[in-house]
Amino acid sequence: MPPKISTEQRRARLATRHHLAAPAATVADAVAGVVALHATDPATVHLSACARLAAPAIASVERALYDDRTLLRLLGMRRTVFVTGLETAALVQAGCSADIEVKQRKLLEQHLGQQGHPENVPEPGEWLADVEASVEAALRARGSATAQQLSEDEPRLRQQLLMAAGKPYEAIGNVTSRVLFLLAAGGRIARGRPRGSWISTQYVWHPLDEWVPGGLAHWEPEAARVELARRWLRAYGPAPVTDLRWWTGWTAGQTKKALSVVEPAEVDLDGVPGVALPDDVAPVPAPPPWVAFLPALDPTPMGWQDRDWFLGPHRAALFDRSGNIGPTIWLAGRVVGGWAQRASGEIVFRLLEDVGADAKSMVEAEAGRCAGWYGEVRATPRFRTPLERELVR
Repeated sequence: MPPKISTEQRRARLATRHHLAAPAATVADAVAGVVALHATDPATVHLSACARLAAPAIASVERALYDDRTLLRLLGMRRTVFVTGLETAALVQAGCSADIEVKQRKLLEQHLGQQGHPENVPEPGEWLADVEASVEAALRARGSATAQQLSEDEPRLRQQLLMAAGKPYEAIGNVTSRVLFLLAAGGRIARGRPRGSWISTQYVWHPLDEWVPGGLAHWEPEAARVELARRWLRAYGPAPVTDLRWWTGWTAGQTKKALSVVEPAEVDLDGVPGVALPDDVAPVPAPPPWVAFLPALDPTPMGWQDRDWFLGPHRAALFDRSGNIGPTIWLAGRVVGGWAQRASGEIVFRLLEDVGADAKSMVEAEAGRCAGWYGEVRATPRFRTPLERELVR
């Protein structure tokens, strides 16, 4: 019979490994504990890190990203932007991003062939490759540049495509973002410091091998997937195999092949089949009571496809229609409420269940600590959820 690992044991693991009950000393440690931080919403990166630091400070996160450059923002799992350490970034690039680049290149070439590239160019792939080379050369000549500056240097970035023709959401757009997407997914360019504050999405682009001297370490794709699976299991396991496949965006075959090398132990997760690293089946001690205010799209609630074991009945209030989670309040490994920042800067929250007087006092104290992370900045989540909207009215 496979060893049994209870829901309480899973919660105890995430509490310490995700640095929620045991705060991290450095930003690098905070990020490594969850493998990667979601970065679709730039505010998430800084707020997620601060929620896990013993001495939270936005300046520390910015220093790691843009001065020390020990962290990298890159396109990775599920075509989502993440921030992670350089070692993990190399795994993501080889094990996830490279496949995404191939698929998205074929799609863009198809769209160009149907309606976009100039008629005097025989193949859309040839046109696209030439534009990419020109953009990369322009970026190297400048050293760094915004998308607008690159489109000035290479006017073909303004090539337009009509998408979803005839539908209510029909739109005409330039290929600029899609070409830069391919260059980034291919590991050729990287997002640097944005213009404006830490909630800005106006990134300045750099050649990757100049932003990270020498570039990322080389990994063969299959070996990268094996190591990435190990890191995910250490941070998010024990868990069902379907959660690993969802988180990585791999095919069933890629997931199975990676796990065949990892050779995880089969476990029973309160009646649900799961896997764990072979050295992670023994019980772990429960941490002292803890509370955390996690931002929208935080990697902990977004780390699994099946979230019932920590989310309970609160999905409708805390998720948008596309499956993006809003700001959440955690108590001892489960979600008990949500929170928001008002225009005044005040942090407001709502508990969705009775947690008792002592726990409520801990929640109130954490709300005050959370307010300090923002300073004078006001950040509205990119994806609005029902409870977050209600709280800021």
